[in-house]
Amino acid sequence: MSGVWVFKNGVVRLENQPSGDSRKALLYLPSNEVITSYSSLERKLLNLGWERYYEDPDLLQFHKRSCIDLISLPKDFSRFRSMHMFDIVIKNRDMFKVIDG
Repeated sequence: MSGVWVFKNGVVRLENQPSGDSRKALLYLPSNEVITSYSSLERKLLNLGWERYYEDPDLLQFHKRSCIDLISLPKDFSRFRSMHMFDIVIKNRDMFKVIDG
């Protein structure tokens, strides 16, 4: 459930925000490219030293041999959310940014 809690006339209720207002996108900073598919994202991550990790068939996962970091994404790109984007940004500083889409 997403939205805003509103207190009006002694009643608290959850009002949904329009989906367009809260939609985020992942931006690859070196080329200023918005990531629109996993194939595009995978190419960027592989170039940054990430490798595919095939342990879980329900997830798209990447890891680096030089550290313990693991990026886990839902198999379906339509379920790729801002929490996944921020995880990528944190593990790839100065390479990605989350923007309003």
